[in-house]
Amino acid sequence: MKKATILLLAIVCIMNIGGRALAQDGDAAAMKRWTDFMTPGDMHKVLAAATGKWTEEITMWMAPGQPPIKSSSTSEYKMILGGRYQQANITGSFSGMPFEAMSLIGYDNMKKVFVSSWIDNMGTGILNSEGPYDAATNTITLTGTQAEPMSGKDLKMRETIRMTDNNTMIMEMFTSTDGGKEMKSMEIKLKRK
Repeated sequence: MKKATILLLAIVCIMNIGGRALAQDGDAAAMKRWTDFMTPGDMHKVLAAATGKWTEEITMWMAPGQPPIKSSSTSEYKMILGGRYQQANITGSFSGMPFEAMSLIGYDNMKKVFVSSWIDNMGTGILNSEGPYDAATNTITLTGTQAEPMSGKDLKMRETIRMTDNNTMIMEMFTSTDGGKEMKSMEIKLKRK
């Protein structure tokens, strides 16, 4: 036991000395890359613009040609972990059932894209997506796949998030059909409270 402890301390000391030597040798380029990766920038400010409480008017289309289902919810957006990520908590109802969801969106400084994860109480999966920002239209476009329990298949999806002004946001979701054609499946109009 004593030998194992001494060996562990020796390894920690060597790693510590080696790490300091690397930093002292001035691998400035590597340190700058790390600093750039971890530092919130302009794209994080785009996310921060949505900070606050919102009312949501939701319109969903379950299949082409069917009438939409309408519902409403409220949401709160906030920046977390030093302004690196946006967390949204959503509550409302859907077809008479309580609805809860949470999203987490960040901008990956290394990949140069927005990354998103979504969870809700209508399933047990996590929807992950990523995509670019269009400054001309103030729109984030995210693409990914989501499980569709009715067919048992993964469907391609595309989501757009657009701030039309400081107090209005429009989110639209498009999913692929069995034939691979894209259909608009949801639209959410958000108004700042």
